[in-house]
Amino acid sequence: MAAPISLCLQILCFALAIIGTRAQGGSWEVIVQDAGIAAMHAAVTRWNTVVLLDRTDTGASNLSLPAGAPCRNDSNDLALTYDCSAHSALLDIGSNTIRPLTIETDTWCSSGQFLPDGTLLQSGGWNDGSYKFRMFTPCINTSSCDWVELQNINLSVWRWYATNQILPDGTIIIVGGVGGNNLEYYPPTGNGAVNFPFLGNVADNEGDNLYPYVHLLPNGNLFIFANNQSVLYNYATNVIVTTYPQLQGGPRNYPSAGSSVMLALDGNYSTATIVICGGAQYDAYNNETVNLPGKGSCGRIVATDPNPAWEMDTMPLVRIMGEMVMLPTGDVLIINGAQTGSQGFGLANNSCLNPVRYQPNQPLGSRFTILNPSTIARMYHSTANLLPDGRILLAGSNTHWAYTWVQPFPTELRIDAFSPDYLSAANSNLSPVVVKAPKMVQYGNSTYNVYVTVPSNSTGTWEVNFASAPYSTHSFSQGQRLVKMNIARPVSKANGQYRIVFQAPPNGMVAPPGYYMLFVVNQGVPSVAVWVQIVIS
Repeated sequence: MAAPISLCLQILCFALAIIGTRAQGGSWEVIVQDAGIAAMHAAVTRWNTVVLLDRTDTGASNLSLPAGAPCRNDSNDLALTYDCSAHSALLDIGSNTIRPLTIETDTWCSSGQFLPDGTLLQSGGWNDGSYKFRMFTPCINTSSCDWVELQNINLSVWRWYATNQILPDGTIIIVGGVGGNNLEYYPPTGNGAVNFPFLGNVADNEGDNLYPYVHLLPNGNLFIFANNQSVLYNYATNVIVTTYPQLQGGPRNYPSAGSSVMLALDGNYSTATIVICGGAQYDAYNNETVNLPGKGSCGRIVATDPNPAWEMDTMPLVRIMGEMVMLPTGDVLIINGAQTGSQGFGLANNSCLNPVRYQPNQPLGSRFTILNPSTIARMYHSTANLLPDGRILLAGSNTHWAYTWVQPFPTELRIDAFSPDYLSAANSNLSPVVVKAPKMVQYGNSTYNVYVTVPSNSTGTWEVNFASAPYSTHSFSQGQRLVKMNIARPVSKANGQYRIVFQAPPNGMVAPPGYYMLFVVNQGVPSVAVWVQIVIS
């Protein structure tokens, strides 16, 4: 009887945690009832579409390729060598419609990042996709663009569970993965790179170092974290600059992953703060202990500090494989995941339905708020992406090897959206509408104008914030960042429009080149974003 009693006590604790801190704020809406694929990877494009990716080696999906399209004929596939179903799709968030896309090789647990021109670079995977690069160039006419596999360029080693990050010059760096404890670049440079022992299987007997957390700091160095270890790496000189203190509380990366985010960059952009929250208990994966509670702790470190140290905090709910999403306001949404077990097929239980808002500027101990719950479990192989209208798009969740419809966690084909309370009707009078904004911004001292209207007069604080479009997979958004522009002069009003003058980012270390969602924020309420491209002059 000991095990059932223990499980009941654990579940009771979770219920009391939710009851003790009343859920508040936010609303949910299912926008697609059947996407046809379970998206374990997702990225938002500059044309307001969302690229969804699954894997190819589990048999047919629920989404057919278009009539007349050639079926996938792959003798290397482990499940279905002749396959007329799609394993990638494009969601149009204006019409909530799905269009199937064609993937030739297996993208299982791969990685991705947008190039400066807005093309999605996708790398690695499993089986015949292990060494592959793929590209998706978004288009206005959503019926004319599809995946292209590169034929003459391959990864140097097998990159499975790796992480991609764009660099200041637009190069993509690819870090870690099952195949290597080092890194490489796209386009390939031939440059040597230091080996990181903590990215290899020496970390512990579970690994717990896959999908490392990689953040480009505004000083141009990389913060690289795996398991409970992290370094500051100068990729230009191939030198580890700093070894940070270990984060207490056990492993934090796959298969015991929590999530990580770099807080919004602002001011003179000299400070970068990293937050890492949640994760599974050590040995939950090895022992397949689906009812072992996850972690509720968060570590926060100023990665640019000469004497960095972790500050510990506690979430109101324990969470495994949640995703940390930067909101346009600078707050962080922690969403998706489970409360017990670990990552892996069938290795978690007790879905974590309540998102949590993290307000980084509040005092320690007062930063978390539990928000209204979803009714859809988003567990292993689920995604979360910020949309230009300020909602969060949730897709995927498949705790099974193949598409399976058995309870309690069937393969999830629905797509829903969470609306934070800044989108509530009570805030509609504060919501800015962008009338005119630059389409392109160059680095340096140049200033740019944004013109907005607001339903009611505004006398509060204005912000112009650039949000990247990251690649969401396995509880981490690769390449995610929010950069707050400096307002160059007092906001003026004429003819019913507010004129906001902001200064461009100083360089690509602060904001790498590429497309961003430009949000105007009025007293904590964001506009619908417009897309702007930061270019290297």
